[in-house]
Amino acid sequence: MNASMTGIFDALPGIEVPVGDIGPGLASMWEGEASSGRPAPEGDISKATQVNFVLHLGLRTDAEDAVRQFQVAVSFSRRYPCRVVVLCPQKEDAGDVRAKVYGECTIGKSKEDTRCCEFVMLSYPRWARPFLEGQISICLSADLPLYYWAHRFVDAARLADYGYLTSVAKRVIIDSAQCAAGSEALPWPHPENVRDLAFSRLLPVRQAIGQFLSRYPVGVLGPGLRTMRLRHGGGVAAEARVLFAWAKERIGACGAPGEALEVCESADMGPRAFELVFAYGDARRFSWRADLDTSHAVFDADFGCGGSAVMTTNVSVLAPEAALSEAMFF
Repeated sequence: MNASMTGIFDALPGIEVPVGDIGPGLASMWEGEASSGRPAPEGDISKATQVNFVLHLGLRTDAEDAVRQFQVAVSFSRRYPCRVVVLCPQKEDAGDVRAKVYGECTIGKSKEDTRCCEFVMLSYPRWARPFLEGQISICLSADLPLYYWAHRFVDAARLADYGYLTSVAKRVIIDSAQCAAGSEALPWPHPENVRDLAFSRLLPVRQAIGQFLSRYPVGVLGPGLRTMRLRHGGGVAAEARVLFAWAKERIGACGAPGEALEVCESADMGPRAFELVFAYGDARRFSWRADLDTSHAVFDADFGCGGSAVMTTNVSVLAPEAALSEAMFF
């Protein structure tokens, strides 16, 4: 059995149970919560569960990262009660399938607002791969939508081995900043359902740029644009790529020529810094400079109407659980 992947499974919280006793294990877990005086669901937990969620930890995930992503899933489930299955693949073909169960309930805005989540952790070797879908289906709540998050896959092509999950999931979630190169361009069964966390966590950035530019007429933004350039630090290459694609689409809708646009990495910037510059054939100008490490951003623009505008703002990205919500539901 692979030590690193076994370490991931062992690092996650929960009560280990035989694979065939996952259902009874969940029931006994809630009995233990109630006997200890902690919140527990009153009756069938599926009444509170809103979604099924599969978190698939790729082979590049270490124990510390696994616990961090697990906590993201827990934070998400406190807002959206769900049944979560965490998949921990083993590199080697030896070993057995192992299972853990974990659950918690939190009080919402009132005593009657009890939000519960259930987690099932499955550690599986390669030989068990053909039987994985059947085991997952047993763990999930019936008649609820499925969301699938593939985290840190070594080889993007390996995602094709999990066609059941990528086909039936309402959303397939990746993070192009952490997945293998090419994950975002795979021939997904339903590409319209794929969401990139690198794009989702930039929601505040996209909103800030969009709100600033929305004060100007469309006719002064696109026509006459000669170049649009996005420079970025080495720590935000994936974020820069998706931000550039979004900016290119939006400025293109304003009439800008697509061939005038480029994105590039710059060594003389902070690791999480951006610089977006529009250059025109006349006196018009626009630039946005931001650094996520200092939470500081500056707009500098003059579109020939309303005079020059320089504005300093805060800049941030969504918290991981909020980015997950954005990717899932929007």
